Amino acid sequence: MGKIVLSGPQNVSLDGVVQDPDGAEGFGSGGWFTRFGGPDLEPWGKVALDEALRAEAWLLGRRSYEFFGSRWQPRTGALAERLTSLPKYVVSSTLRDPGWSNTTVLAGEVVSEVSKLKQELDGEIVVYASRPLVRTLIAHDLVDELRVVVFPVLVGAGERMFGGTGGTKALRLAESRTIGAGLVFLTYEFVGNA
Repeated sequence: MGKIVLSGPQNVSLDGVVQDPDGAEGFGSGGWFTRFGGPDLEPWGKVALDEALRAEAWLLGRRSYEFFGSRWQPRTGALAERLTSLPKYVVSSTLRDPGWSNTTVLAGEVVSEVSKLKQELDGEIVVYASRPLVRTLIAHDLVDELRVVVFPVLVGAGERMFGGTGGTKALRLAESRTIGAGLVFLTYEFVGNA
């Protein structure tokens, strides 16, 4: 049975903002990933590669899939090669012709499709970004683990990953460590309904 892990790693500001970390979306407070990651981005890259190597599959919403596909397909290197070779599952009722190799579109009802995927695969099914999908998965208790990298910045406004998740959810800290000098990598396990 598969394990749904929110990771990639999932980057978040200290105040919980995940919107536009690289500034590509045009959000006024975007670009905080590079501005406040600084020299810690090199060791962050190693963590991102480790996360990709331990994944069995990648699960994404359509917008995140298209964003990462356009970003990573033209690149070379170990992380780009791993993301391209990794089986990718995209939750979408509109995507007809995925352009990235090893992609399967899950066009049915989200909870049922992801539940079936968890039954069919072994290992980690990693969900990266994909805010609406993450909220649905958390609301239906389909997420097993959360891994976040906290960046040392208060963005003040912007989309947060965990709004609208359907009530209180209890988690247990499984691991914490620093990445470089200023990033904190936290791993939490979901422990059931609070």
